Amino acid sequence: MNADEHLNSLLGRPFSANEARAHGLNPVDLRLEDIRQVSRGVFVPGSAPPGLEDLVRAHLAVNPEAWASHRTAGAILGLWLPRWIEDHSAIHLSKPSHLPRVRRPGVVGHRVRILEGELEAREGLRLTSPGRTWLDLGHELTPVALVALGDQLIRVPRPEFEGRGEPYETKASLARLLRAHPKVKGVGKCKEALADMRVGSDSVPESLLRMCLIAHGFPEPELQIRLDPTDPRSPSIDIGYPMSRIGIHYEGGHHLEPDQQHIDLWRDTAFRRVGWDLIYATVDDLHDDFARVRHELRILLSDKAA
Repeated sequence: MNADEHLNSLLGRPFSANEARAHGLNPVDLRLEDIRQVSRGVFVPGSAPPGLEDLVRAHLAVNPEAWASHRTAGAILGLWLPRWIEDHSAIHLSKPSHLPRVRRPGVVGHRVRILEGELEAREGLRLTSPGRTWLDLGHELTPVALVALGDQLIRVPRPEFEGRGEPYETKASLARLLRAHPKVKGVGKCKEALADMRVGSDSVPESLLRMCLIAHGFPEPELQIRLDPTDPRSPSIDIGYPMSRIGIHYEGGHHLEPDQQHIDLWRDTAFRRVGWDLIYATVDDLHDDFARVRHELRILLSDKAA
């Protein structure tokens, strides 16, 4: 393979200077092509910004002891992150506490104590596990965001939609993680968040709705309430108060699909037939701190208590 062929094999992705040398290329070869250096010894082809995973892969090639962590790991894992930390212009890399942190442009370096089971590989990338990522974000996320992210880690997934049948973590496994790292920055916030996390929030908006109601003085609602608890095929409501027969359902975008609307109609008819009142929350309510939902709920609870 000549120099042009070696170069072409690298041009589809970010690469390190070590990779270029391994292909028999020298700095002159790189300067002659549409390649730019984004950090010391890290190059990307073309003028378009590289994808996050490719950029992390290139940085890890020059930092083999490191791994993706914090918000960078969260994004690669596909975890929910609040919009205000979705900036990935600088990637987060961690190294063991006995090694110096990564210091280079475009990287936020961390030195951490890491234990067995807290790292995993995704398509050849080393990164923190979902639970360890949650812990590392403890100092940065708000208390409510920590609960919302934690709810998604412990929720029971649906294999037909997600390709997995087990949650990423359990409350017990997260409690063990926190006990193992009593000095990590933000661990106190994580402990408080763990106490407020609940299995059953199927989406982040549902978690935010629950926390909003509690913050405004409402009783804590139950989650995923089946009309007939003994029947796994019974219709269910997201959040509610069974004793008062009040249910709240968060209507995400998929509820506009015809098949889902048919299911929703069947569910709502079944609940209303036995005397339930239903409130529907939308993304507009989410952006308004669920003010309308709280107003309607307060009226219903007052009427039913009379």
